[in-house]
Amino acid sequence: MPGILRTVASRVAPVLRGHSVSQTANLYTRPPKEKISFVESSIAWVVLSATVLGPSGWILSHLEDYKKRD
Repeated sequence: MPGILRTVASRVAPVLRGHSVSQTANLYTRPPKEKISFVESSIAWVVLSATVLGPSGWILSHLEDYKKRD
């Protein structure tokens, strides 16, 4: 019985799904056109770190305020 269901499902599934669009990623394997400077890289890391660590640091520093019930 499971074999029959598997066969029916494998033949019916493509019809029910309809037309599917395949997506491909645009990957480039060449070296970059421009070299990113140390200053630009440093600024990017600082902004990334601030956006990740800033909100979590705020929550941790105000944890006692969140525990209080008014």
